[in-house]
Amino acid sequence: MALIIVLAALALLILWGIGVQRKLVSAEEFCKNSISQIGVQQNSRWDAMTALAELVKSYNEHEYKTLMDVIAQRREVGSGSTAAEAQAQEDAIGKVFSQIKVVAEQYPDLKASEQYLRTMDSINTYENQVREARMVYNDTVTKFNRIVRMFPDSIIAGLLRFAAKDYLKEPAGKTEMPSMKI
Repeated sequence: MALIIVLAALALLILWGIGVQRKLVSAEEFCKNSISQIGVQQNSRWDAMTALAELVKSYNEHEYKTLMDVIAQRREVGSGSTAAEAQAQEDAIGKVFSQIKVVAEQYPDLKASEQYLRTMDSINTYENQVREARMVYNDTVTKFNRIVRMFPDSIIAGLLRFAAKDYLKEPAGKTEMPSMKI
């Protein structure tokens, strides 16, 4: 009788461990998916920045080459990327965008171009989508980290080497949507 109780308890413990492992894998996959979504939105913004750089080309070849050099440093953000890698791409996009704003100030005809205005609107849309994807990622990481850190699931997480993930942090001083008006 005691052997049956011990075996039943062991079976329940094993089933619980399997359940926790499945929950951890599922939560981790959601984290990977959400960081990948950030990459998709960033790619759209890079494409819009490239289109703006092409517009700049007709006004100033040197500025175009400078922008294209920065754009060439673009890196893919996907399901295997870290929060730091996603943030590095955000910083690079910001650098290109600020350079484009400076060029547009020098060329009022560029700012008045219909294509320029449409592209700026699309960048604004992509910026909002990136912000939303960042929020989803941080929410997903919160759920994952809770599983990893809360007892008793933390026992299985530790045994299976699941570690808490980093959040995407908002850069200091960047609390509002940047102005898209030039």
